[in-house]
Amino acid sequence: MFDRLAVLPQYLLPKKALTVFAGWVAGGRWGWITTAIIRRFIRRYQVNMAEAAEPDAASYASFNEFFTRALKNEARPLAPARFICPVDGAISQFGAIAQDQIFQAKGHSYSTSALLAGQDNLAQTFQDGHFATLYLAPKDYHRVHMPCAGSLKRMIHVPGELFSVNPVTARGVPGLFARNERVVCLFDTDHGPMALVLVGATIVGSMATVWHGVVNPPRPGTVREWTYAPGEVRLSQGEEMGRFLLGSTVVLLWPKTTLEFDPDWAPSRAVRVGEKMAT
Repeated sequence: MFDRLAVLPQYLLPKKALTVFAGWVAGGRWGWITTAIIRRFIRRYQVNMAEAAEPDAASYASFNEFFTRALKNEARPLAPARFICPVDGAISQFGAIAQDQIFQAKGHSYSTSALLAGQDNLAQTFQDGHFATLYLAPKDYHRVHMPCAGSLKRMIHVPGELFSVNPVTARGVPGLFARNERVVCLFDTDHGPMALVLVGATIVGSMATVWHGVVNPPRPGTVREWTYAPGEVRLSQGEEMGRFLLGSTVVLLWPKTTLEFDPDWAPSRAVRVGEKMAT
C-alpha cells in the first residue's frame, strides 16, 4: 500500500513535458553553468570520475556528454562467461519466465507480449524462457554493452508512459516496464535468440544505439520498426550497443534453454559491465 501511495504523484505529473525539458537542459551547452551542474551532480551522487576516460568535469560541453561518458579501457574487464552483465547498476529481478509472465515485483508481473509491442509471435520465442531486469541509478555509467556476440535482426521503438523506474515505482506501478516507452533490440546469437530492451523513464531525454544513433526523439506516438540483413550489424561480446541519456532500466530475454544465472546473483545486488551473468 505504501509503495502505491508513494507513486501516486507520478500519475498526476506532466511526465512527457518534464522529459522534454530535461532533454533540452541536458543537451544545452551553457559553459560554466553546465560545468557547475555537472560538478554538483558528481557530489550529490558520488560519481566515480577516476574511472572515466576524461575525469575533468570542465571537459564536457553538455550534461549529456558527461552522463554518457566513456570509461578507461581497463575499467571493465570481461569475465570468461557465455553471458556477461551489460550494464553498471543493480539487479532488479531475474529468473524464469512463467509461460509468458515476467516477474516485476511482489504482486506484479507483465507479459512478454506486452513488453514486445504486442507481437505475440515474437513473444512466443521466449515462452518459459529466462529474463533479467537491471536498474541503472543516476550515479552509474550509462552505456549498454553486449552480453554476448550477436547479429541484430530488428529494432522496435514502442511509445509509452514515462514513469520512474526506481525500485519503489517497480513495486507500485503494475506492468511498469511494459507501459513505459522502450526500444526493443532483437539479436541472433550463437546461443539462440536474445532480446535486449532499453526502457525509458521520467526525464530520460532519449535512448540511442550505435547503429542508429538517437532513436527518440522523435516521439510520433506510434510503433516504429527497423529490420536488418544478416551480418549488417554484428557486435562482439562486451562491445557497446547503446546508451541512455539519463538513466533507466534494461530487460533481457532468452528462450527456454539451459541458461543458468551466476550463483552470486541476487535482487538488489550491485553489478558492473563485464561481470559473469550466466552460463
